[in-house]
Amino acid sequence: MKKILVLLFLIFSTIALFGCTNESSNTKDPSSTFKAGSYEMIGEEGKLGFIYDEQGPPFIPGEGNKYMWHFWGDVSEGDSLKVVGTNQDTGEEEVIIDDIVLGGAHNTADAHTPSSMSVPSEGIWELDAYINNNLFGTVVVETK
Repeated sequence: MKKILVLLFLIFSTIALFGCTNESSNTKDPSSTFKAGSYEMIGEEGKLGFIYDEQGPPFIPGEGNKYMWHFWGDVSEGDSLKVVGTNQDTGEEEVIIDDIVLGGAHNTADAHTPSSMSVPSEGIWELDAYINNNLFGTVVVETK
């Protein structure tokens, strides 16, 4: 009887370890879009985002483009913005925006700033926005 129990335990353990693999991933999906004023934005509604054109890819690796960031909440004109991007596939990290001063209210947001951004490689990028060196929020974008 003891041998049967040990054998059953080994069978169930093997099934649990190998037969039912459910790979978990820390990969985030691209952020959703939302309306602010008359503009479509990508990010987190009511917190942060930037104007986003759904007609084409928002980022082409290595090619810069202009983006207008918007922030809602505990932000003010004169605060400093830094954006650090991380490629979810490779772990590559890059400072995307370094020390831009925010302007005042715009398009329903409490603060905003124009920027030029690019990412160096293809993939899904987490763009962590820091206001005055404190993480404020994250926008996830996909490059093609």
